[in-house]
Amino acid sequence: MSKILVIGAAGQLGQCLKTVAAKRGIDEIVFPTEQEANILNKELLSQLLEREQPAFVINCAAYTAVDKAEDEVELCKAINETGALNLAEACLNAAATLIHVSTDFVFEGNEVKLLKEDDVANPINVYGQTKLDGELVLAKMLPQHYIIRTSWLYSEYANNFVKTMLKLGAERDELNIIADQVGTPTYAIDLANAIFDVIAVNNNQYGTYHYSNEGVTSWYDFATAIFAISDTTVKVNPIPGALYPTKAKRPAFSVMDKSKIKSTFNISIPYWRDSLVECIAKLKN
Repeated sequence: MSKILVIGAAGQLGQCLKTVAAKRGIDEIVFPTEQEANILNKELLSQLLEREQPAFVINCAAYTAVDKAEDEVELCKAINETGALNLAEACLNAAATLIHVSTDFVFEGNEVKLLKEDDVANPINVYGQTKLDGELVLAKMLPQHYIIRTSWLYSEYANNFVKTMLKLGAERDELNIIADQVGTPTYAIDLANAIFDVIAVNNNQYGTYHYSNEGVTSWYDFATAIFAISDTTVKVNPIPGALYPTKAKRPAFSVMDKSKIKSTFNISIPYWRDSLVECIAKLKN
């Protein structure tokens, strides 16, 4: 496999890429620190790419604190839009292909239908808007790119919904979980495998793709599954999102159609609950 450079290596997906690379025997891969690969520092980026000469760059660096973004608009915009543009420019100059990770939050999510890559994106929060703006500037700057939108990412690494639920479930007798926001959880290990599959196929079918695990669930059903699989005894109450107001609005329905990535790269995608079983088993060990 060609040489790969991972930006945002310390984050959840970055750590999953490291784990999967080791498992798949991918050794031509570099995981620079945030100091070595700050996407807001153009000069640093171009020096890094010049030195490493990667064929592929995977961008996992993002501002992802959805509610906080409503207050930190400039910082969120800098990382998710300007950072993406800086990286695209560095890749263009170094003749590298960029794989950029984006989000289902680029969609409004106000109707119940599978979201396709070319459906109109209409974000309803700052985070979603900056991620969409990042996609647009990147695509305009750099023809050789793959944008992979994902959703509800979790793993054994970093902070995420699964780890939070396991912690809260052990501490409390009862939890209220939103039941009217529907999407698909994605095990970041599965996403990491899919990214490496895209690189391995290397068919130049550039553009935007959707990847999450298979299936559909609500946050309430997701939490219930986490507790059932982990043998955690806690009462879970389904509540409407209106009873748990957050600073940022969230899509009510953001289930993505994955048929494009499956057919283009011959990728098979695990069902969300099967992957959750795998993750919880690893967390228990």
